[in-house]
Amino acid sequence: MICCHGRLFLLLAVAASGAGAAPAAAPGPSGSSHVELDIMESLLPAAGASSSCPTSQELKHGIPAVGTRMPLVHRHGPCSPLADTERRRPSHTDILAADQRRVEHIHRRVFHTTTTTGPRRHRRKLMSTASALPTLSGNGRGTSNYLVTIGLGVPAACVTVALDTGSDTTWVQCNPCVDYCYPQDEPLFTPAKSSTYTNISCTSSYCSDLSYSSSSYCNRGGLCIYQIEYGDDGDGGRSFTVGYYAHDTLTLANDSFREFRFGCGEKNSGLFGHVSGVMGLGRGNTSLAMQAYYGMNGSVFAYCLPGKDSDTGFMVFGPPGSIDASLDETPMLTGDGPTFYYVRLTGIKVGGHLLPIPASVFSAAGALIDSGTTITRLPPSAYAPLRSAFAAGMARLGYRETSGFYSLDTCYNLTGLKGKVALPAVSLVFQGGASLDVHGSGILYVPDVSQACLAFQPNEDDADVAIVGSMQQKSYIVLYDIGRKVVGFANVGVGC
Repeated sequence: MICCHGRLFLLLAVAASGAGAAPAAAPGPSGSSHVELDIMESLLPAAGASSSCPTSQELKHGIPAVGTRMPLVHRHGPCSPLADTERRRPSHTDILAADQRRVEHIHRRVFHTTTTTGPRRHRRKLMSTASALPTLSGNGRGTSNYLVTIGLGVPAACVTVALDTGSDTTWVQCNPCVDYCYPQDEPLFTPAKSSTYTNISCTSSYCSDLSYSSSSYCNRGGLCIYQIEYGDDGDGGRSFTVGYYAHDTLTLANDSFREFRFGCGEKNSGLFGHVSGVMGLGRGNTSLAMQAYYGMNGSVFAYCLPGKDSDTGFMVFGPPGSIDASLDETPMLTGDGPTFYYVRLTGIKVGGHLLPIPASVFSAAGALIDSGTTITRLPPSAYAPLRSAFAAGMARLGYRETSGFYSLDTCYNLTGLKGKVALPAVSLVFQGGASLDVHGSGILYVPDVSQACLAFQPNEDDADVAIVGSMQQKSYIVLYDIGRKVVGFANVGVGC
């Protein structure tokens, strides 16, 4: 992997989020009755399977050469920076269990935020653990869905971090580790080797910015110390990081960003795999997205998630208007709370027909877009008609329903089928008319050809926020424009 060599070659990697599901054909335009999926390509490839790795010169996508553009690849694919150490894929049960932990964490976080900072459209009993969860990110192998290799310091040291649109503060493991660090592939980042590294003082307003995205306190030398706790890791413990809040030069592709603020973690533990830390892209002041917005002339960012691990997607930072694509846009509901990218889901189509779901079902708790959640979660009163319509459509196509898999309750036995198969089209409709016509690889989660399952799940309650997960974002450019307060979707067809 080319990393910090002149122009930094930045890699984003899709984790096992979509079970390696792969597109067979682009979803049709909004209103289409069917889409196609290649069943064999939708299965997770065997560990160590080789495939060609597209070069940056092959990445066209209609995106102009302005701003900062980077290739995006599957975590377990041939271009992954962790390919040599993460050959053992998590099981499908592990993936779905970790996904559920993240969803529960989001629900606790959203409820805690909205009941302590302002009114909301719903009220539920506050869980006793919510107040102890100050921030959010992936806390298991199945939830850190994307990786990015960045340059940090001068000279730039390469660090591979998990990308997260659902958290704010970026952090990396740093040398020395006071007590312990979890194992990672790359050498620990060593601040002493960077000529531009500086710790942030407690008197700085930057230290105060940590009050929401994490907790902070001062050490005896008056330096700002950050502390981030994550959700339960599934083994009775918690993932966390503690260290100095600092700034240094950040290098993204051909661009350098001075005085980038991040956490230099000297005590870290959790199920982060072999990555060096977490990159926060939420809407809080400490996130890369907000720092880029204020420091790079109102920068926007976008990504496209590839449908299979041998495909290559991309991520791009650039000035407003730099994303040369036909985008359906929906308002970013910034008043619903910090960090998350809230939107208003207004309807669901199956087979091109809008389901008769009352608007009040979607407005009860709202919805958000999340890069770290795998399976889209819907209000139960919206999921039930989706499941019913999809099952009816599958029955008309002659598919046999079979037993559910783990938390997925609508599954089909596709044994004996080869090549492309037809599926009822599924579309998510947002405020303003924006439509996300889900790619075939985002409609079915395929642990095995004998159990191919609808890749949507119901929340526990209609009062839980809906979450649009990464499977349903595949083969779309997803744009985040903080300045204009919009989220945009552009269908780019097969792959990215």
